[in-house]
Order: sequence, then C-alpha cells, then structure tokens
Amino acid sequence: MKIKFLHTRIRVKSLEDSISFYEKLGYKLGERKDSPQGNKLAFLELEGNDVFLELTYSPDYEKSCPEDLMHTALGVPDIIGYCDMVEKAGIEIWPGGWREKFSSGERKMAFVTDPDGYEVEILER
Repeated sequence: MKIKFLHTRIRVKSLEDSISFYEKLGYKLGERKDSPQGNKLAFLELEGNDVFLELTYSPDYEKSCPEDLMHTALGVPDIIGYCDMVEKAGIEIWPGGWREKFSSGERKMAFVTDPDGYEVEILER
C-alpha cells in the first residue's frame, strides 16, 4: 500500500498577510474557499511539488503559536541566491551573518519566521 503525504494546515491571524509572506518565499496561491464551518482557506503550492500548504483563518479562533512548536522546511539549489531574494523582499533571514557563515563553509541552513511565528527552515539541496 503506497501512502502519500498531501498537505499541512496551519492556522493564521490574517489570511492576506500570510499569503503575501509565503508568496515572497516562492509559493503560488491556488484555490481559496470557505469551509462549511465558516473558516477561510487558502491553498499554496510550490512548483514541482505535490504537497501543499493550507492556510486557515477562523474568525472565532485565537491563534497562538508557541516558539519552536513546529516548522516547515524548504530545499533550494542555491541558498545564497534564495536568501538574497527573500531578504530583498523584506523578510529577515536568521541567524544573522548568514552570508559570512555560508562562505566560511558552515552548514548552509537558515530560517525565516512567518507573520504568526511559524518557522520556515531553508536548506541547500
């Protein structure tokens, strides 16, 4: 039996702010819809991937994301070029001094934090 991972859902405070953030990381907005429970849903995709990110806004849900609760990870072929693009889009890359660390041969891994506190790990693959 082959089982396939399909998507991850995260709760967000603002659908528009979160869509804007993830688009700066390279995601494309797919379908938007309302659930029968009254939630607003947005489905984001990365080119060449089968898995998608489902953003969910619920007007009656108070969003709280404890630090280091969970994260997603992106693999990019050129982490310096990707991080440079993301930084130019106004998103802070951490840890600070990533350019120097990457050029010194340290492991090429960086993070960004979305508007709700969810971390996105960036790895060179």
